[in-house]
Amino acid sequence: LPQLADSIAQQISIEAAQPKIDLSVLKDLAPKKVMLGVIDLADPEIETPAKVAERIRAGLKFMSADKLLPAPDCGMKYLPRTTAFGKLKALAAGAAIVRRELAG
Repeated sequence: LPQLADSIAQQISIEAAQPKIDLSVLKDLAPKKVMLGVIDLADPEIETPAKVAERIRAGLKFMSADKLLPAPDCGMKYLPRTTAFGKLKALAAGAAIVRRELAG
């Protein structure tokens, strides 16, 4: 990922929920905003907000909150609409949990 850090892109998307990458690579992207995949689209089960919050917190160990943008791993085109909506609701709720924690 060092090549991405040197690119002119200001924002980078990293799929992290499904491939289970080593999130320490986020340190190399410190100047960038990172859309961190915290929703696993390969798993039809809808994540709990607590699980999403856990994944966000894992990313925050390696980058600041103002640079991390929680996101799905990829597009939801192939998911049933109800599943996609449920996963997006979990994403919003999980992000809200972490925002409250950060606010103190």
